[in-house]
Amino acid sequence: MFEKENLDWKKYESITKYIYETLGKESGVEIECYGNNCKVIGKSEVKHQIDVLTVHSDGIHNYKTAIECKYWKDKINKDIVMKVSEIIEDAGINKGVIVSKKGFTPDGISYAKYKNIGLVELREIEEKDLSDKKGIIDIKSWINRPELLGTVIDAIDKTELDRENIEIDKVKIELTDGKQIPFIKYIRTFKKELHNIDFWQVFTKGYKLDGAHLINEKSKSKIKIRGIIFTGILTKLESKLKFYPVDQIWLIMKSIFEEKTFTISEKGVIREDRI
Repeated sequence: MFEKENLDWKKYESITKYIYETLGKESGVEIECYGNNCKVIGKSEVKHQIDVLTVHSDGIHNYKTAIECKYWKDKINKDIVMKVSEIIEDAGINKGVIVSKKGFTPDGISYAKYKNIGLVELREIEEKDLSDKKGIIDIKSWINRPELLGTVIDAIDKTELDRENIEIDKVKIELTDGKQIPFIKYIRTFKKELHNIDFWQVFTKGYKLDGAHLINEKSKSKIKIRGIIFTGILTKLESKLKFYPVDQIWLIMKSIFEEKTFTISEKGVIREDRI
């Protein structure tokens, strides 16, 4: 829905608009304007820029809410709350909301409550936010990993082979019928067979290839071989996986006074939970 990388104030503002637009659909709340072009003129005849302006009608009157977005490194204090309060009073807007990624200072919260300014914390989710959520599943599992310990190419002329600089992805095996098979395919076949061997048991297997040739694409050489011998082992690694009930939760939004919290996923899914 939104790109997580390089989140800045402009994207933060756009995400805020999306959240309020999505949450307000059922109750008839609409976005009147947002961004740099969203401006209102107050009783003072001063023009005020509003980050997000919503409107809701009860059939008789329109009620407007001005949403101020603060993508700041610091908490919002009473001075910012006071400024927002003065703007909505001058512009005749019914309600004001401040959205902050770092939260609010105690005096900011107290003054906002006194002036009936809504406070919302919107930030990227952290591990501590998920630790107490129901539905998170921890799974302890084991991963079987086949490991190649050694490779021996049984060449007719070993001296000729020793002169070669072998890079696995540049080598093919040419069979007697002219068919060429990537060397890596033999390695994959051997690793599959390792899954049938007991853990930590060293296993060796040879593949007979009488009359075949080793083709080195890098040096353009062609070496006659008898076969290939692989040695490997099957290891076992512990893996701890954590699954969440929604697709990768990205943001968390907490409404300070309404005691509500919302999680927003990477795909834009918004889910409400009670704090």
